Amino acid sequence: MSNHFNMPDEVMHGFSRSAKDFMSALAGVPKATAIAPAILHQAGTRYWGQQWNLWTSMLNGPSEDQAQTVEGQASRDQRFRAQEWSSNRWYSLLRQSYVANADLLEELVGATAYGESDKHRLRFFMRQFIDAASPTNYAATNPEAIRAAIESNGESLRTGMSNLLADLARGTITITDETAFEVGHNVAASEGAVVFENDLFQLIQYAPLTTHVAKRPLLIVPPCINKFYILDLQPDNSFVRFAVEQGQTVFMVSWRNADAETAQTTWDDYLETGVMEAIDATLAITGADKVNTIGWCVGGTILSSALAVIRAREEDKVASLTLLTTMLDFTDPGDLGVFIDEQTVVQRELSIGSGGIYPGRELGFVFQMLRANDLIWPYVINNYLKGKSPAAFDLLYWNSDSTNLPGPMYAWYLRNMYLENNLRVPGKLTMCGVPIDLGRVDMPAYVLATQDDHIVPWQSAWRSTQLLGGDVQFVLGASGHIAGVINPATKNKRCYWIDGGIDSGIDGAATGDHERDADEWFASAQRAPGTWWNHWIAWLQPHAGGQVKARAKLGSRQFLPIEPAPGRYVKARAD
Repeated sequence: MSNHFNMPDEVMHGFSRSAKDFMSALAGVPKATAIAPAILHQAGTRYWGQQWNLWTSMLNGPSEDQAQTVEGQASRDQRFRAQEWSSNRWYSLLRQSYVANADLLEELVGATAYGESDKHRLRFFMRQFIDAASPTNYAATNPEAIRAAIESNGESLRTGMSNLLADLARGTITITDETAFEVGHNVAASEGAVVFENDLFQLIQYAPLTTHVAKRPLLIVPPCINKFYILDLQPDNSFVRFAVEQGQTVFMVSWRNADAETAQTTWDDYLETGVMEAIDATLAITGADKVNTIGWCVGGTILSSALAVIRAREEDKVASLTLLTTMLDFTDPGDLGVFIDEQTVVQRELSIGSGGIYPGRELGFVFQMLRANDLIWPYVINNYLKGKSPAAFDLLYWNSDSTNLPGPMYAWYLRNMYLENNLRVPGKLTMCGVPIDLGRVDMPAYVLATQDDHIVPWQSAWRSTQLLGGDVQFVLGASGHIAGVINPATKNKRCYWIDGGIDSGIDGAATGDHERDADEWFASAQRAPGTWWNHWIAWLQPHAGGQVKARAKLGSRQFLPIEPAPGRYVKARAD
């Protein structure tokens, strides 16, 4: 088949690397399980008992208890929500056999003698295999796909094949109607202007919506692995608009999508030419004594590193730090850790560590694998098996707008953060010519984690409270890495937890057992209804430096507006 219909090499590398890791780990299962015969015997006995009951139910009809169990399982797993998975004996057998097989494979992983890290790795790739093997993912065993084909006289299958060929040509799965959105029109549409730019980023200043504003501006450093407009989707769910409505003068870093001209960019460049220049420009434009800062995910890691450099230079430019789902201690990187080992990092260092590009689509595919049953298989089923078109969803449009990274920065980040976890050790790393100690980042900090985060486990985010040197307010939001952060005040949904007993910034009662400390914090934390946004803005007010009259013009004499927000950089698409 021609290259036109193949996935890009980097995406295929992701598939092949994952398969190689899985098969390598799986090869050790028989040897490892041989030392746990009791567990293996129990798993086998339970499995064949389940199979006997399934076939008995198939031939004679389910008992009342079995029928209730089937209904309960179907209601918990959205993949099997079609009525046939419960009402039709064949489909019910198929589904329950799949569940039994999945349980057996997961028990085999648990029976191995691997260490916890290797077991986690094997469990993750086993889960990818299990998810891929679901009968819902294949036309011949998906009752909804079969029904759609019959009702449309095969048109759904023809359309599905067209969708598949189009996605193969694109090199990615279509997860939303991308024609429904335009950056700067109906996403990233808050009024403002680019007031500074260099080769690495553009600085956006947003127009005020109140007569008076906080004297100290608010600078947001988003992740460079995604576009900034996750924080400015549409008016009713825009964090930027919320902050502006609360009287904040908001500045946003819009990172350049890495290309051949920026392929040599290093981690230090992101600090010196990125965050620190953004802070200086923000202060120069507003005339404020200090700036309040926010960093999200790797943007928070970059921001914290830059603040450590600033404090090492004895500079005092920042009034407060807010970290959103950010890791500073990478002891437990969650499922992302299964992709990172010495071999992988060395390979990246040799291929792009001295210059080159890490394609955004490859990283996007890794993130999709972390939530395959949300971000891969539902679209395989709807787009290809049923011949449907995905709905328009602003968050998924942003999710598919991938961003390249410069190789030197990415390789350094992998080794020093994920692989060696050096940032947490005072003096271990030198950045911008000075040794780094997060303990010197001593301004007040607001650290937000989210309970179901699959990228930054909340206990890992909690560890930041043990590293930062100032008073820390730790908050745990409901939901995950994205939905837990983008929880707009206009809807005020979900909940969050505050004021646990091990909050280091309050009483310093850390025991050194960080996972236990995090659990103890949660055990005594207070649950509050609604969004954390309102709690955060109340926390920020004492650091605002008072109020001044809002200025009608953006920028300053030195920093004249260059172009309207959201600027050129955010509109550049990754290849």
